[in-house]
Amino acid sequence: MKRNVGNMDRVLRGLGALALLACAWAAPLTLVTRLVVFGLSGVYMIFTTLSGTCFGYALMGRSTCPLQRS
Repeated sequence: MKRNVGNMDRVLRGLGALALLACAWAAPLTLVTRLVVFGLSGVYMIFTTLSGTCFGYALMGRSTCPLQRS
């Protein structure tokens, strides 16, 4: 897929992913709830951070990458 996540967006997603994974570890909820609510969201955000591609942005036709000059 084409890259559609800009650098600043990637940094913020990475920080958010770390926070979600910390909540998945430390939240006072059942293990299943923590893994489903926080764990899966955190893993998806790490994937989008590392790959630079967001499936939701692709569906909406959006991008936070700077314009490419031809």
